Amino acid sequence: MNAVILGLAVIVLLAAVAVGVRPIRRALLSAPIFNLYSKVLPQMSDTERDALEAGTVWWEGELFRGRPDWSRLLAYPRPRLTEEEQHFLDNQAEEACRMVDDWNVTQERYDLPADVWNYLKAQGFLGMIIPKEYGGLAFSAYAHSEIVTKLSTRSSALAVSVMVPNSLGPAELLLHYGTDEQKKHYLPRLARGEEVPAFALTSPWAGSDAAAIPDSGIVCKGEWQGREVIGMKVTWDKRYITLAPVCTLLGLAFRLYDPDGLLGGKKDLGITCALVPHDHPGVDTGRRHFPLNAMFMNGPTRGTDVFMPLDFIIGGPAMAGQGWRMLMECLAAGRSISLPSSNTGMSKLTARAVGGYARVRSQFRTPVGKFEGVEEALARIGGHTYMMDAARSMTAGAVDLGEKPSVVSAIVKYHVTERARQVVNDGMDVIGGKGICLGPSNFLGRAYQQIPIGITVEGANILTRSLIIFGQGAIRCHPYVLAEMQAAQSPDRRQGLADFDQAFWGHAAFVVKNALRTAGTALTGARHVGVNADVAPDMKRYYQLLSRYSAAFALLADTAMLVLGGSLKRRERLSARLGDILSQMYLVSATLKRFEDEGRQAADAPLAHWSIQDALFKLQQAFDGVLENLPNRAVAWSLARLIFPWGRRQALPSDQLGQDVARLLIHPGATRDRLTAGCHLPATEQEPVGAIEQALAATLEAEPIEAKIRELEKRGALDGNPQANVRDIADAAFAIGAITAEEYAVVKRRNRLRDTVVKVDDFAFDFGAQDHIEPAAERKVA
Repeated sequence: MNAVILGLAVIVLLAAVAVGVRPIRRALLSAPIFNLYSKVLPQMSDTERDALEAGTVWWEGELFRGRPDWSRLLAYPRPRLTEEEQHFLDNQAEEACRMVDDWNVTQERYDLPADVWNYLKAQGFLGMIIPKEYGGLAFSAYAHSEIVTKLSTRSSALAVSVMVPNSLGPAELLLHYGTDEQKKHYLPRLARGEEVPAFALTSPWAGSDAAAIPDSGIVCKGEWQGREVIGMKVTWDKRYITLAPVCTLLGLAFRLYDPDGLLGGKKDLGITCALVPHDHPGVDTGRRHFPLNAMFMNGPTRGTDVFMPLDFIIGGPAMAGQGWRMLMECLAAGRSISLPSSNTGMSKLTARAVGGYARVRSQFRTPVGKFEGVEEALARIGGHTYMMDAARSMTAGAVDLGEKPSVVSAIVKYHVTERARQVVNDGMDVIGGKGICLGPSNFLGRAYQQIPIGITVEGANILTRSLIIFGQGAIRCHPYVLAEMQAAQSPDRRQGLADFDQAFWGHAAFVVKNALRTAGTALTGARHVGVNADVAPDMKRYYQLLSRYSAAFALLADTAMLVLGGSLKRRERLSARLGDILSQMYLVSATLKRFEDEGRQAADAPLAHWSIQDALFKLQQAFDGVLENLPNRAVAWSLARLIFPWGRRQALPSDQLGQDVARLLIHPGATRDRLTAGCHLPATEQEPVGAIEQALAATLEAEPIEAKIRELEKRGALDGNPQANVRDIADAAFAIGAITAEEYAVVKRRNRLRDTVVKVDDFAFDFGAQDHIEPAAERKVA
């Protein structure tokens, strides 16, 4: 017996020495693993490497590590506007909204009015991100986000026309990579609106796979400004290019080749970005696409063997072939702001207007907003909007901190646009026939039509969820995986082994710690988990749960990568569900931070509770989806028992909580104002949203008088009066002196405003079709 114990002790000691003594470990263990890993690891292309290494890792990295530092989250400064930015938002942005009639834009002009275009240019809307030294406004990312959010509550054409020049495009690329000469020439002109930019990336044959663009340039000699120079002949066919029909400066991505070696020995230089004036010989723009009645300018651009000098390349000839890296490094900031902001604005408008409508509109003598079925929809509208705005603000704040959060930008792009789709769909259900009849009185129909645009552009949502969030995040955010991959592909094998040894054993310890943490927090329900930050007491439980799920996610992600290896990339459903877990944790983190940043507003707590509980339930479903579909069933069974030893405890928000949220939307107050802050609210009842605002106030004023009239009905005081019907009951009460003239006037005003709110538009029999028919010969397929 003693010999057995001694033998086991010796084995344990030898194992400890083998693992603990680095030279022995490296020779006996790390080297064989390193050699095997190097053989099975797929080679990364330059474009894949650029995509993986682009951007920075921010809070999502904490969530990926399994032990988030909550003090770090809450220490991030709350995004705030400067005095100059706030003034611009309250004045110039409001004025731009007042100048636009969305029905006029979408149905009559098919464009923004000329005076609006001129105003946007003159006031610097197109140069918000350009530094002041070049004549721009030099606004923060958060200010950019706030302005786009506000404009989106008025008109998609207005918002997109401002959003695109300040997102991924010529200005941003010039700021980071342009030559001094390019910056001095173009940036002041862009800031003043003398140049309208567009950026052409997507082609008919390479949409989502943008790195495979077929558009090409050939380095050659040609004539430019009267002399022979080395330049390039570029051929391209692009589509879906926003602002292309009206742009004066076209940013163009293409693959550049140098078959004659005029620039050196490399034949395939790679993706290159150039700036091309719209009137340069051979450039073909001006046609338009018709994206679901959204009248922002969007269309194709083409050119065949268009000769241009090398100086057209952004950054000059030295940046030839660097376009993909340039795009990857800049893409995160634009995606972090543009679509999250525009879709949050759309949702804020829905929450504000539909909530008001649900209080004004009555059926069965009860406001429709008090029916439980409608409350359910209103709860989703309010809860999702609260979380979307939290994620939008926190992510824009990260950009202002100097981050380029590539994984986070994918998270907010996908989940904000998906939640906006739910919000607008629910809004349409609540307003019913009002929503489906287009016209000047319809405040939501265009949003409903145009929701798929945000789902489709800047990385289609299916692609973003299935391939990017976890596919990129697993490597980019993991504390060890990227280091292991880089070590395995190092040309210096000795240094590669040393780096791999350090990363691999750090990774092994990381897995063990997360397994122990997962087991401990699961068995105790995470109630013993300390939260290293001062947080709202009623929110502390969520921090504990996120700590638990962060450890479980880290363990599950590592296990999936170990069991499936490189095939995990092809198992898009599993990758998508793993990405869903990471995403829901990020969204909950943003919501918790918002609640703290806004001073723990007790009245807002139902919104925070509802959105967090809904996200945690979705997170649990994503865990289940991975565990139920892992090919190795023994591993899946073991993980399920480790992560959920007591079963699935996350539940959807209760009916009572949903009712609390719904009531916040139909009652004017500080919470409703905070939820919908930034909405453009017209002051006139001739505007549909302005009519709702006035009708809501009138409805509340009339409710005590309505109660008095209903009491008269119950007592039979109005029996036999022909006016005692649903529409004219106030007339009957006034006729018998049961209500005063002042009270009667209040009810009549409420009735007039209510009728304005619920009315729908009608048109001529042919809708004026004869005025809009274009001969078939003039139509062209892009």
